[in-house]
Amino acid sequence: MAFLSQRLARIKPSPTIAVTQKAAELKAAGRDVIGLGAGEPDFDTPPHIIEAAEAAMRRGETRYTAVDGTPALKAAVCGKFKRENGLDYKPNQITVGTGGKQVLYNALMATLDPGDEVVIPAPYWVSYPDIVALCEATPVAVNCPQNNGFKLRPEDLDAAITPRTKWLILNSPSNPTGAAYTAAELKELAAVLLKHPHVWVMTDDMYEHLVYDDFRFATIAAVEPRLYERTLTVNGVSKAYCMTGWRIGYGGGPVPLIKAMATLQSQSTSNPSSISQAAAVAALNGPTDFIPRNNAAFKARRDLVVDMLNKAKGLHCPRPEGAFYVYPSCAGAIGRTTPKGKRIATDSDFVEYLLEAEGVAVVQGAAFGLSPHFRISYATSTEALKEACTRIQRACAALE
Repeated sequence: MAFLSQRLARIKPSPTIAVTQKAAELKAAGRDVIGLGAGEPDFDTPPHIIEAAEAAMRRGETRYTAVDGTPALKAAVCGKFKRENGLDYKPNQITVGTGGKQVLYNALMATLDPGDEVVIPAPYWVSYPDIVALCEATPVAVNCPQNNGFKLRPEDLDAAITPRTKWLILNSPSNPTGAAYTAAELKELAAVLLKHPHVWVMTDDMYEHLVYDDFRFATIAAVEPRLYERTLTVNGVSKAYCMTGWRIGYGGGPVPLIKAMATLQSQSTSNPSSISQAAAVAALNGPTDFIPRNNAAFKARRDLVVDMLNKAKGLHCPRPEGAFYVYPSCAGAIGRTTPKGKRIATDSDFVEYLLEAEGVAVVQGAAFGLSPHFRISYATSTEALKEACTRIQRACAALE
């Protein structure tokens, strides 16, 4: 349509949301579909968090708040960063947004100009390159294949940086792969960044608490304090606290950046929900005994899915360190033919075949910048995962 902006043509709708919507539409039409596209825990928000939201409403906390977060929530975020990450932030270094996505969006929109570049390890969360493109800057994807553990190597980071590079985006544990960086690996990346003082670091730690097998989470500003002044450490309550619908994310960083982000937010959404903010205070300050319980369930599901997918003909699935995703290779299915005579040429073809033949909805690796793979979210019931993986095995066996 002629009246739409040219800027809008730079981006596409989120592929992960599109898969979830398609699965819902097919279910509504009577198809037996198992949706493994959504990245959200299937556990309910813990009762003490819900009670805090109810109490806030009864106290009349239903009005506008400060644009980028209440004093109580900013204090809780400061406490969390100090307690869990060894990072010292003052309240004027904290921003709160309507989900982690808005925090990332605000930071990029407030800092990027046409011609700027942002280094993004691939596979990446689908929104990173599109937000960069919407800012009229250039996303620079760096391939991080399975044989590198889906992680960015120092030499590849160094090669990707140019005088125009403004940000590196690091997501650990990763969406879509579940890969996570050790403190030693972050230290090696930090050594490269110290050679390039014009490059800032945006670290998306949303899956911080979802790690398995004694993996120890680390974040780059804590690992290398010399990067503290040019790092935005982003996190939120969505995943670990089972609060995806409450829409609260937060970040800690240098005061000038935080102020710029608040200016931008003041002209877009203004403050996040006052009630959600009160719930997030309870989440960050309250008991966390439910997190290891949930993680035990996630780990068991991860192991089930990895083991079953590795028994499927043509698939190879590594065992990730964190998050609730697996990112198997479907290279062994490429070039084969479906029972209906269609040749599988891409991971998008493979994903389409799984949906049509067996009613399993997953997301193609092309959406995350690295093919031929696909992403499965195992944040759903064990029964559904068993049935889905059985169907995937059957679909793979039927390829000729």
